[in-house]
Amino acid sequence: MIEIIVSIILIVSFSGMLVIFLRKVPVLISLPQKNKSPKKDLFFKLKEKILRIRSFRSFSFESFLEKFLSKIRILTLKTDRKTSCWLQQLRENNRKKKERENDNYWQDLKNR
Repeated sequence: MIEIIVSIILIVSFSGMLVIFLRKVPVLISLPQKNKSPKKDLFFKLKEKILRIRSFRSFSFESFLEKFLSKIRILTLKTDRKTSCWLQQLRENNRKKKERENDNYWQDLKNR
């Protein structure tokens, strides 16, 4: 019973979306097509304004990207080193724990 109700709701929803889409197609066709995107224009205007400032004229995006990526690489290497140290300590602690358990095992056998 629930499946039938859900199926009916699904069919009605899809038909509603289809009706809305078919009503909006003529409006979309009548709209003029734009080749330029406003985001690009805004980006290029902002870039030009930044380049007009004297201190940013010699700015190189490639050098900035190189420095940024090298810092990220250093950060990842540091985190890798830290995690490897933690793993080594955990393994060492587990090994010591197993050794203690084994020592107790033999002593328990002697006491029996």
